[in-house]
Amino acid sequence: MSSSGDESLGGDAIPGWLKARLEWFQDLKFGLMIHWGPYSQWGCIESWPLVEEDTWARPDTLACWRERGKDLARFRRDYWALNETFNPVRFEPAIWARAARDAGMRYVTFTTKHHDGFCMFDTRTTDYRITHPSCPFHGHPHANVTREVFDAFRGEKLGISCYFSKSDWHSPYYWHPDVPAHTRNPNYDTHAHPDRWAGFVNFVHRQVEELMTGYGPIDVLWLDGGQVRPPDQDIQMAALAAMARSHQPGLIIADRTVGGPYENIQTPEQQVPDAPIDRAWESCLTMGTSWSYVPDDVYKPARRLIHLLIDIVAKGGNFLLNVGPSPEGILPATALDRLNEIGSGMAVSAEAIHGTRAASLHRQGNVCYTRKGNYTYAIILAEEGSDHPPARILLAGIRPAKGTEVHLLGTPQAVEYTVSDGGTELSLPTIDLPCRHAWVLRIIGE
Repeated sequence: MSSSGDESLGGDAIPGWLKARLEWFQDLKFGLMIHWGPYSQWGCIESWPLVEEDTWARPDTLACWRERGKDLARFRRDYWALNETFNPVRFEPAIWARAARDAGMRYVTFTTKHHDGFCMFDTRTTDYRITHPSCPFHGHPHANVTREVFDAFRGEKLGISCYFSKSDWHSPYYWHPDVPAHTRNPNYDTHAHPDRWAGFVNFVHRQVEELMTGYGPIDVLWLDGGQVRPPDQDIQMAALAAMARSHQPGLIIADRTVGGPYENIQTPEQQVPDAPIDRAWESCLTMGTSWSYVPDDVYKPARRLIHLLIDIVAKGGNFLLNVGPSPEGILPATALDRLNEIGSGMAVSAEAIHGTRAASLHRQGNVCYTRKGNYTYAIILAEEGSDHPPARILLAGIRPAKGTEVHLLGTPQAVEYTVSDGGTELSLPTIDLPCRHAWVLRIIGE
């Protein structure tokens, strides 16, 4: 991931309305990302196997690659025909939305179109879409998947982040069908063929305008495909942003990895920064090993996910946790179990997560800190093999003022403590709590 390196993102250069929107975004803290499309039928990574130079996406362990004789032309042909068999008749976005809400999530990021160009919305710009008669799902009442997802999550009071790939390897304006495509970039010189590139810019703007006008209130336009940037792939971001915001006032834009005034939030991928970042950001991590659906994928344990959430929030960021639905349209049972277990802990400790900011001391050992108003929260991460809070704990960096009350969230009485030069030592009550992986101490005052 790259830093913006652009001063227009910092300090007083940010318009007041955008500052307010970014404060709102930073309050959310926890979101669900969903990568879903016809590629789920193969259980392969989304889009990337189509790129000749990205051999990492076509390992010999990939069955759909071996079954096609490791022939890229054959692979591409069959991949781009997956729309003809995509029929997720068990798609019920309300189940997804409830699971996210109950886990303590506050927004969703959905892939309306990935780099392969297949549109999970009812676009008029291409036949390569889920609502076209070539797709067996097109006649289903929920066929306009993006609208159904956004409506379901909005119905649970969650924010809406609209993922959209700027690159499109199915579009003849991006990958000319008569020219070999070896890389993820256009397979022609955009400066030598300005009319073709202008066709692609128009194509992108039309699709974004459809999403900004036909799918209800959108909070974030999450633009992927960071190689699409000036000078060689200029899609006229100023005009795109102005158009999008004319339809969606208050829209946050994540022109990820590009920098400049349209990368309003940073989006570290599959990593957590070592220290707080002095701006809005979210770490995007997979629950399993892949962004897309993989049968029998190995999912991170609930404790690991909860500790990741706490570590990210203590550094001032948001945790965007990705799950890939199955080709039938259901979230894997193990993923739902993980969300349910996260929710059990969040039912007690959510006040130390939502609406908080990084404290001056964000972590000491297995204790993370957040702050909100006049409260400081010390979040104790469970040690390996432990399911209960420790009987005693020393907070070396905290010395509450005289008369300050400390509470263990989920218990009725104040916690006894003593303050010394070494910090604050607390005696925690022995009680069964629904949270088994982390416990929160609320400290009132400075």
